Amino acid sequence: MSEFSSAADMGGIGRLAELINGDPMERLDADMRHVLDAMTELGARPLEMGSPLAARRQPRLTDAIAAILARQGRAPGEDGVGTEPIAIAGAEGELAGRVYRPAGLLSRLNPMILYFHGGGFVTGDLDSHDASARALARRTGAIVISADYRLGPEHTFPAAHEDAYASWRWLVGAARELGGDPRRLAIAGEDAGANLAMNVALRARDAHLTQPIHQVLIHPIAGSDMSRPSYGEALRARPIGMPAMQWRMRHALDNREQMDDARFNLAGRDDLAGVAPATIILAEIDPLRSEGEALAEALDGAGVASTGTVFEGVTQGFFGLGLIVTKALFAQSEAAEALSRAFGPGRKS
Repeated sequence: MSEFSSAADMGGIGRLAELINGDPMERLDADMRHVLDAMTELGARPLEMGSPLAARRQPRLTDAIAAILARQGRAPGEDGVGTEPIAIAGAEGELAGRVYRPAGLLSRLNPMILYFHGGGFVTGDLDSHDASARALARRTGAIVISADYRLGPEHTFPAAHEDAYASWRWLVGAARELGGDPRRLAIAGEDAGANLAMNVALRARDAHLTQPIHQVLIHPIAGSDMSRPSYGEALRARPIGMPAMQWRMRHALDNREQMDDARFNLAGRDDLAGVAPATIILAEIDPLRSEGEALAEALDGAGVASTGTVFEGVTQGFFGLGLIVTKALFAQSEAAEALSRAFGPGRKS
């Protein structure tokens, strides 16, 4: 742990930021607070207080949503999106995947989205981010493929990145068989998944492989500098604050030097020209907000078409919480509108 230890210094920065800006959790909107309180009531503890195995077993935001709906006597309701499991060819063996097919698909040549779940390269799976993939499918009318990838500390960097690129290559080859249009493939992800998505776009560009026509990057891991303002401002944020991000990096990487790898420090790269246009969605109360803003600036400086929105009063992980959190619905609409514009008019089969 000493290889990553700037924790004391970071804590000092965070406490100073709190003196200036106040407790970040006081800025939560009512919907987000409701979900986080429900998760706490279910017994969730800060990530940094346990092991990766314990973190994967504890209640998640999706469990909080289910608990709230149960108390209200509500059911999620039918969304018209069918799912089926699928095996994806990863870098070193098969990966679990899930296909989301919204109502009204054509028999062929449908747009497709490859989606990577969040979890900071240590937690998360197809189920934890099921609602995000469903929302993208329902709102865009596209086939969504949610792809799993190897996690640390069992499989440290760059295992996840290799799996993500292998998944993209697999999708390029399998698109027609799945009813998709290989000329209309997009990519999306949340935190670690957003980092993977952009790395896929960059690598596909460099390899002259089919490139995604658009990227949706939801609070991406895009930098290596934990002294950025949002890290201090989110010192005690739930569910992910500065200590949780430090915990994630300790388990995802073999050493501190790997954080400076260009695959993590996306906002610091000078070779972004020519990558796919991007929609960047950020949460105000999130350590990753500042590096997401820096990434938007870097893309703009490289001449890459991009838009970015910071959603106030919400935290990392909010995107899939649309059943309770109104800001999530706005974010989903923004992502879906950008993707629909990129896909263009539908093709008749």
